[in-house]
Amino acid sequence: MRVLHVIPAVSPKYGGPSEALVPMCQALLRRGIEVQIASTDAEPGGRIPFELGIETSHKGIPGIFFRKQGTGSFTYSLPLARWLAQNVSAFHAVHIHGVFSHVCLAAARACQRQGVPYLIRPLGHIESWSLAQKPLRKKLFLRTGGTRMLRNAAALHYVSSREKELSESALKLNHGVVIPLGITLEVLESTERRNGDGADFRRPYILVLSRLRATKGIDVLLEAFLNVRRDKRFADWQLVIAGDGLPQYEDSLKQIIRQERAGDSVRLTGWLDGEAKSRALAGASLMALPSHHDAFGLCVIEAMAHGIPVLVGTQVGLAEEITIGRAGWTSEVKVSALSETLRSILSDHDERRRRGMAGRTLARKFDWRQVAEMLVRLYESMGTDAV
Repeated sequence: MRVLHVIPAVSPKYGGPSEALVPMCQALLRRGIEVQIASTDAEPGGRIPFELGIETSHKGIPGIFFRKQGTGSFTYSLPLARWLAQNVSAFHAVHIHGVFSHVCLAAARACQRQGVPYLIRPLGHIESWSLAQKPLRKKLFLRTGGTRMLRNAAALHYVSSREKELSESALKLNHGVVIPLGITLEVLESTERRNGDGADFRRPYILVLSRLRATKGIDVLLEAFLNVRRDKRFADWQLVIAGDGLPQYEDSLKQIIRQERAGDSVRLTGWLDGEAKSRALAGASLMALPSHHDAFGLCVIEAMAHGIPVLVGTQVGLAEEITIGRAGWTSEVKVSALSETLRSILSDHDERRRRGMAGRTLARKFDWRQVAEMLVRLYESMGTDAV
């Protein structure tokens, strides 16, 4: 079976949706599925130096990449659209990652014209909360082909039950399937928590691994943390914010830190990847994802795999499973609520350890090998006779 994965951008700096694509494709390759990525060279603040328009690879995954065109939030790639129109018929199925993008619409239209079944991973973008952000632009997109793209998909691939429920009720859809994102099981088998293994971080710290944007609620967490650190019991704690994103939002965080003279307790490290990210995870005492809205939360699974307890907003897709599995805490994304929850968490080392261990157990449910099996069954149900 040949499956084409189409996504507007592969840079992990765009967050979990892009970051999950490579391990997803790796798991499918191990399962015997022939995969290829089709995307652009887009990256926040620049471009990835791909060889464009020819078959190449991205982190070991076969792919083909084209120049991103346009500026700001409206980006497109006419060369990629032309390639899709000419080549989707060579695949048994097309897996589209995203909705509100010219790239996604071009892929769906090419599939419709060639009779190739496709599915869409909406990335949380068709939940009512997301639709309310820049609503005029999204309504226009839906009216000019987006709704048809969604309804004609063989399936919609949601990553959590919450995303499925909220998306289908918002747009009156009824053909969704829940298949989560995953973690490589070897991480669970090889990772042992070692307190203080964070190298540059010698004090206990709360870690945020996220794009810096308002939807992630980092400003609310920062205000709550600054409230809590006024208590001498928690004066030694640090908040480590690892990520990059919108310059205006990052500047607003820095302004809060300056006003509170909290440079000794709050660190903005910029984007962390590879070994630097692993080291930051290894030494963390708590992972926080206080998003106002998040369909899944891949960084949460990574933290739980390392035995780190997590604190998430109630609108994060994994919030219910975290609560049931007692793998961490959930909180409304309000300064008062987060402050109260943080005081409870930081004052109880034994409970953090218990919930960290529960998180390692919960993370085993998200093995990429199991996820790949679910995806293969979904591909096979889409009308292709490939095996």
